[in-house]
Amino acid sequence: MQARRAARELALILFSQLNEKFESCNNENFDDLVLKSVRILVNSSNDDLKVALTGLMRIKDSIQSYQAKHETNLNRPIGASDIPVALPMTNEILENIDTVFDVSDKALLALSIAEIATLESNDEVKDYAVKIAQTFKEHKPVIDEQIQKCSTGWDINRMFKMDRDILRIAITELLYIDETPMKVSVDEAVELAKKYSTDESSSFINGILSKVILENGVK
Repeated sequence: MQARRAARELALILFSQLNEKFESCNNENFDDLVLKSVRILVNSSNDDLKVALTGLMRIKDSIQSYQAKHETNLNRPIGASDIPVALPMTNEILENIDTVFDVSDKALLALSIAEIATLESNDEVKDYAVKIAQTFKEHKPVIDEQIQKCSTGWDINRMFKMDRDILRIAITELLYIDETPMKVSVDEAVELAKKYSTDESSSFINGILSKVILENGVK
């Protein structure tokens, strides 16, 4: 996994802890919050893995029940082991399997981010997450003005918080962190929206960022 992608996810969790208290934070606060963000990721991954385990148990129960009730096994003597039977892949089983895949991928990603962020040799993750937060703190009025200006019909204060934080991270990169390519910032913001926000959020965020890019001549 790329360190910068991990840093953006950490920054998103960091933003969720700060609410509107950026002005009162210093470097030490940001460092502490990054560590708390790592703990949140680990706890989240543990919860996701529990969901995956529950999904696997449902799939197993469904398969065992199907096998026991199959005509091949209905008339077998009591205590006799069931004979394996061909299993039709029903929509319900497929949906359960998809759920297990999704939550497992999310959990593995979270654990990878946590691992990268806590290894001393990979300070880039923590440093870049803190850089995003510090840069946003310095330019918060301008960045929030850009969100309000480019989100026609939306009040920034009523916007879904996750969407607002993703936009803040992306616009911070687009306008103030030259080392990050424009396309990368936008693509990563869209991916964060797909993972953490609503079904409509990715296109909503992409549209606002496109306006910000045009408005500011970002290249």
